[in-house]
Amino acid sequence: MKFKLLIIFSFLAFGLKSFAQEGIPVYFDYLSDNYYLVYPSMAGIGQGGKIRATARKQWFDVEDAPSLQTVNAHFRLGDGPSGVGAIVFNDANGYHSQTGMKLTYAHHLRMGGDDVRALNQLSFGLSGTILQSSLDESEFRSVLQDPAIAGIKLSASYFNVDLGLSYNFMEFYAHFAVINALTGSRRNIYYRDRQDNPDQLVIDNIRRYLISAGYVFGRSEWQVEPSVLFQLTEFTEEKTIDINAKVYRDVDFGRIWGGLSYRRSFDGAQFQTASGFGEQRLQLITPIIGANIKNFLVSYNYSYQTGDVRFDNGGFHQITLGYDFGQAERKYDCYCPAAQ
Repeated sequence: MKFKLLIIFSFLAFGLKSFAQEGIPVYFDYLSDNYYLVYPSMAGIGQGGKIRATARKQWFDVEDAPSLQTVNAHFRLGDGPSGVGAIVFNDANGYHSQTGMKLTYAHHLRMGGDDVRALNQLSFGLSGTILQSSLDESEFRSVLQDPAIAGIKLSASYFNVDLGLSYNFMEFYAHFAVINALTGSRRNIYYRDRQDNPDQLVIDNIRRYLISAGYVFGRSEWQVEPSVLFQLTEFTEEKTIDINAKVYRDVDFGRIWGGLSYRRSFDGAQFQTASGFGEQRLQLITPIIGANIKNFLVSYNYSYQTGDVRFDNGGFHQITLGYDFGQAERKYDCYCPAAQ
């Protein structure tokens, strides 16, 4: 029994720190030409606009397993330097759920000379987030009265902002974002000792930092795109890195592509073995495939967690559907999918 409890604790150490985030968790759908979901500075990055919808489900055979749905749209305001966007999302994880909306304004500065066909652009973005978080404690049971458990479904609304910075130079790109930049938010449903000491916060800093970079090699019918993404959670100092590679192939109806992502955590947790203790870090291997069919996009990725301690043998499935509009011709003389 003790060994089973230790396995469950280890799963929580790996799973919750990666998936129970305030706001939209960063999975791998950004690789489906969906960087705006992560970086507000990508709103209206190119000509016209884009719509993306994603659905993610973990462990189909586990009741109340984590699931996430997002819908976002962003576009350029005419031929000017401004872009706008909006994201609606719903994230459920066991007894916890959150729904919210992000509204974004981005400003794009063209750098360099007078050649409008050469992509050289610095972008700034700001998103305001309205989020409602819920915690269902109606099924919680305790032999002794626990002042930290209300025994009802709790909900509270929060406001925060995201800041983003992007630089696109032909086939090269780099992004930086501060997610949940405001600290000191009163996350009421996560107060410790709500009756005895209602002013004592468990966590009031949910700020995260993200930085990524990549380059697209090749201008023929084949292209290769390596990239990396690094995440840091300020309060807990948790760090992860994604190492990605995608391959594109131009075809008559548009483009087909596939890739592989490897995510590794810098932090580990110990677990008991038959002969002692072992240590394991979060490691996810995610193949991804997709196609651009004229103005439409469809993509699927599957994440598999490696290691000796896993909650379930199944993986995490995610589907992305998209539509691009207002992009009648190729604006830049480069192979830069995110900015076209």
